[in-house]
Amino acid sequence: MRDTGYSKKLIPILIAVVSLALIFSFVMPAFAESTTVAAVEDEGFLGEIKTFFVDIWKDIDRVLLKNNNYKHITNGLLITLEITFFALLIGLFLGFAVAIVRSTHDKTGKMKLLNKICQLYLTVIRGTPVIVQLLVIYYLWLGKAGVHENTAAIIAFGLNSGAYVAEIMRSGIMSIDKGQFEAGRSLGFSYFHTMLYIILPQAFKNVLPALANEFIVLLKETSVASFIAVKDMMKGANALVGSTYNMNVPYLTVALIYLVLVLGLQKLVSLLERRLRNSDH
Repeated sequence: MRDTGYSKKLIPILIAVVSLALIFSFVMPAFAESTTVAAVEDEGFLGEIKTFFVDIWKDIDRVLLKNNNYKHITNGLLITLEITFFALLIGLFLGFAVAIVRSTHDKTGKMKLLNKICQLYLTVIRGTPVIVQLLVIYYLWLGKAGVHENTAAIIAFGLNSGAYVAEIMRSGIMSIDKGQFEAGRSLGFSYFHTMLYIILPQAFKNVLPALANEFIVLLKETSVASFIAVKDMMKGANALVGSTYNMNVPYLTVALIYLVLVLGLQKLVSLLERRLRNSDH
């Protein structure tokens, strides 16, 4: 991910676009329920604009602010972040482990049984939709064992993310020159320590943009956790839609929150890439 001045200009533009979408999503209903013809004749276009924004505020107040309804979404946000964080940890650990097994087999021919198991894991996870994995893991396995739905979601998303992280890291490891392995062994390092201290840091730096994209995808994929009754942001938005019969405010609010989170993550990754580049000099 290249860090350019363009990305800094893009962030406020995207936020402004989504904010305008939230406003203009009320254009049709606002004008449909606007003032009477007599009032329009008296106040003209400015009266319509005033009524339009008043109606918007009324909807926001009724859907989000009344009775602290916004807590449905803010409480769901905390659960979304919790699931994403712990699923990320599982995905990183599992992905790095599978990548080491797969790359070791490719380079040395060892770990044949473990490599077969890893191949089966990658084939199943990468070949099925994440929502199917979530439903199967919860309703056919963890749910029957009494595991909480949040924990089941963390495990499901962690397993899914691990498969993609594994292939990303394996490609990074395989891209490192063979001479790096030989140099590590000549210094007296074991294969494991050569991989840990010499190969993985270089591979991580090479695949950081791809890993960042995977983490962003993971954050957005957590929106389907509500299918197993996880009280995340989407569950909160659905609850507001059911109680207020208004779809615009809840769903666009959630969309704006996801957008801000993704842009924030992209900025953090950009800063990390810059720090890594500076460390090369």
